[in-house]
Amino acid sequence: MRTRSFGRLGWEVGELGVGMWGLAGWTGTDIEEARRALQLAVDLGCTFFDTAWAYGDGASERILGDLVRANPDRKLFVATKVPPRNRRWPSRRGDALDDVFPADHIREYAERSLANLGLPTIDLLQFHVWEDDWADDPRWRRAVERLREEGLVQAIGVSVNRWEPWNALRTLDTGAVDAVQVIYNVFDQAPADELFPACRERDVAVIARVPFDEGSLTGVLTHDTTWPEGDWRGTYFVPDNLHATVDRVDALRPLARGETTLAELALRFVLSSPDVATVIPGMRRERNVRANAAAAAAGPLPPDLLRALRAHRWDREPTDWSQ
Repeated sequence: MRTRSFGRLGWEVGELGVGMWGLAGWTGTDIEEARRALQLAVDLGCTFFDTAWAYGDGASERILGDLVRANPDRKLFVATKVPPRNRRWPSRRGDALDDVFPADHIREYAERSLANLGLPTIDLLQFHVWEDDWADDPRWRRAVERLREEGLVQAIGVSVNRWEPWNALRTLDTGAVDAVQVIYNVFDQAPADELFPACRERDVAVIARVPFDEGSLTGVLTHDTTWPEGDWRGTYFVPDNLHATVDRVDALRPLARGETTLAELALRFVLSSPDVATVIPGMRRERNVRANAAAAAAGPLPPDLLRALRAHRWDREPTDWSQ
């Protein structure tokens, strides 16, 4: 697997990483199968793993800690996230830092995550929601700097709210964050407008999440798709979103020619951007790991296909179901 430099930190990470939300927030997960898939990902060269305390109240972190200990001869980069104290995803305009990320809360959850992981340090600690209005408040910066000084955390990042790639630009100017995690895919191309150039200028790593638009860009959804009660996707793909999404995916299908799948196109679209340090699809099954690794190995898409895919950009505004 090809590696990419992770911004100014200089880490060399596999360009295909692993997002671990699906181990806790989606139905249909066989944990033992997921563990096998994670090990296969390591064997195929994935080195960057992204989790969060909120993924099963630490359950996903514990699984990642087990994976790291099972591979002592390999450097696996561990990224996790501090949940908002008020438990609101995403944050809202006007939310006060004291209600979301007070200093004692940041430390408490860094220590909780370390305990779940069973590791002496966290490579990348991220804020799970973010508001650019907090950028100049020195309190969160002092809190994370103390964690760094103590060796509990190596680097700091922010996870940008859905469809708000502008909501970290001032934060980048502080110089306090080493990485930005953002939704970037065939539909959600807006990060390339301002966020990617700003990260490039400051040598801040970009972590691309949701490359398959919560699964729609794999081509498996239909207008009649439903999910079991409790599955997060059922609250995201409400009828208005599901029908519009399926129609847009159907419009993409002619671009998947021969043996090329929509999922391969979607993943290679993301990896065609040199600004992306790593992309983190969820991979709960071994067949998904193999398919995604093969897509990454195929390299960037040709310019004509990239142009065709860029025409499918879909600019959306956050709403009550976008979370």
